[in-house]
Amino acid sequence: MLTLASKLKRDDGVKGSRTTSTTLDSMRRISVRDRLLVKEVAELEANLPCTCKVNFPDPNKLHYFHLTVSPDESYYQGGRFQFEIEVPDAYNMVPPKVKCLTRIWHPNITETGEICLSLLREHSIDGTGWAPTRTLKDVVWGLNSLFTDLLNFDDPLNIEAAEHHLRDKDEYRNKVEDYIKRYAR
Repeated sequence: MLTLASKLKRDDGVKGSRTTSTTLDSMRRISVRDRLLVKEVAELEANLPCTCKVNFPDPNKLHYFHLTVSPDESYYQGGRFQFEIEVPDAYNMVPPKVKCLTRIWHPNITETGEICLSLLREHSIDGTGWAPTRTLKDVVWGLNSLFTDLLNFDDPLNIEAAEHHLRDKDEYRNKVEDYIKRYAR
């Protein structure tokens, strides 16, 4: 005979198994990310641009690291720009979260650190956004390229910086150099 007590006991067992299953799924997803990161970090370190350095504050947490880009050409030559990169649990289905920690005058990076780089977009109509086939190496090379060939004044995130460049390139260069002296040494 089915009693309320046995039904509650059975429901608790089902609920408990769902929780355990959800927890295991979450742990499995994290471990997939971490397994990917072990391989990707090794590849990244072997193929790092000469203008970049990575630093893992905790070597046991490959999902969080800092990148330093020191451009050797362009307006930004002589600066050292710090980026914080955090790889979410759902990686590689979603892109890493990246923030520029160095204040910068740049058309594709806001002064508060937001970055406009197509491969960091989770959804992109032009097909250049994030895809599971992309890796941390792509992210680092993309960030490095923001200081050279991907410097984009035509599709800016920091509209004021882009308009400044269009108005007066020399004054733009002066402001970039001032920011480097003040924030990026």
